[in-house]
Amino acid sequence: MQLGKTWKLVPKPLRQLIVLVIGVTLIIIGGLLIVLPGPFTLPFVFAGLVVLAAEFVWAERILLRAKHHAKKADPRKFFKKKPPRDNS
Repeated sequence: MQLGKTWKLVPKPLRQLIVLVIGVTLIIIGGLLIVLPGPFTLPFVFAGLVVLAAEFVWAERILLRAKHHAKKADPRKFFKKKPPRDNS
């Protein structure tokens, strides 16, 4: 727990700047992975939101909303086979 105590000793504006840079970097990497070939787009975006939520209330609200929508998403819906359409 020494790291947590040391982190709290860092002045708040510097703490927020560090968190902002790391969080936005993770979100940008997640956004770039949408167009670039590579897996794991959403984990980078969620990780960025988690990092930002450590210091910013607005990011915590966005993270809670994202968690709510993620719970509603059922991945089984995407893999269900649709019945063949009749082309007559």
